[in-house]
Amino acid sequence: MKLKQQHSMLKSLIFLGFVTALLACSSNSKTYNIEDYGAKGDSLTINTKPIQKAIDNCSKNGGGIVLIKEGIFISGTIILKDNVTLTVEKNAKLVGSSNPQDYQSIDTFVDAVGQQRGTCLIGALKATNIGVSGEGTIDGNGAAFLAKNLSKTKKTLGVTDNNFGKNRPFLLRFVKSNKITLKDIHIREAAAWACHFFQSYDILVDNISIYNHANKNNDGIDLDSSHDVVIKNCNINSGDDAICIKSTSPLATHDVQVSNCTLKSDWGAIKFGTESMGDFYNIDIRDCKIYDNKGGGIKILSVDGANIHDITIENIEMDNVDMPIFVRLGERLKTYRTAKKQAVGTINNVLIKNITATTRSLEESRISPPSGILITGTPNHKIGNLKLENINITLPGGGKKDDGLNVPEDETRYPEFSFFKVLPAYGLYARHIEDLKISNVNFKVNSPDQRSKSLIIE
Repeated sequence: MKLKQQHSMLKSLIFLGFVTALLACSSNSKTYNIEDYGAKGDSLTINTKPIQKAIDNCSKNGGGIVLIKEGIFISGTIILKDNVTLTVEKNAKLVGSSNPQDYQSIDTFVDAVGQQRGTCLIGALKATNIGVSGEGTIDGNGAAFLAKNLSKTKKTLGVTDNNFGKNRPFLLRFVKSNKITLKDIHIREAAAWACHFFQSYDILVDNISIYNHANKNNDGIDLDSSHDVVIKNCNINSGDDAICIKSTSPLATHDVQVSNCTLKSDWGAIKFGTESMGDFYNIDIRDCKIYDNKGGGIKILSVDGANIHDITIENIEMDNVDMPIFVRLGERLKTYRTAKKQAVGTINNVLIKNITATTRSLEESRISPPSGILITGTPNHKIGNLKLENINITLPGGGKKDDGLNVPEDETRYPEFSFFKVLPAYGLYARHIEDLKISNVNFKVNSPDQRSKSLIIE
């Protein structure tokens, strides 16, 4: 085992020991019921102030549990404080307000597609030893932030601001915080990303479910310039990326372990990028299932300067997916916040193994006929070393001999496999890569395909 892997495992074991101890003593923690502070679970009252008061008192008195016990509680932004766990019990639901004026922004920034971000339903800034737990539901009420519904709200409130509601709230957002636990909770229908961790560390996400299809950019979990993270036993069904490793700052995302998750996405199921200023390394993703995925199973994308290295992705089952594996080193070099433009990044020491996949049909695929694997650097910046081992992909076939004769480079464009259109190989198409090692990689087609099985271009 490599020294970096041993170090990563040790850090994870230490963190999990902390979490175990924390959960063991949670039964002795003091409980603060939000109803004792005037909150009403009547699905009408805006409960932001009483919930926040319960959180503030809990933290001030040394910490404990802030309890949402039963009912439907509407709220705007609430901010977690040190040593507070927000617990939503089975018969309770916390729902985001439909009024954008009930939300506040933490560390506002502009994302890769030019949208202002930062508002949230539940947030934390420079907090430690915090969590969200319970078998209840947190619903972001994301449909309220669709343009047609915002227009109605704006008219009702008599608002004239043209930016009203454009900073669509994330559901959970943790900024520069640590010792964070999300456990057992049901998360639904954010107006944007469901869970965003920025410059945070010592994170455990265990046995949560996410259903996120109410609006645009409905990601599941986004790890952003964060480290020492364990994500396990989660079920994510998202309108955009399911689990996304990213870096909207020059700080790296590293020492991440993902396991035993079930993922469905309308775009990327397991994705690195596209926001990729800081490096990605020491990341291990294993034993996951991906199904009915419309936009890529595994996507590894360095386009804003990230050096991606020491990545292992293994034991992944995919059923009915577009483009099972897509690796891209590009030259977009977008910046975020006030960071300076980076140099073009690198991709090295990536291992993808023990993968089985069936692709979507000719009628369903975004690119028809589809291909199994696309790997591409640029003419001036090649991918380093990458290993593919024990991979079996079944495709529909249907390709013609003259398909994919001119595959575009698009070095600076947003990196999406569909922009490269039909490829000249139905199995593997790779170019601009220095060291590609292939072992027991097999492709099966269900109907004749006149394209090459594999095509590797220097």
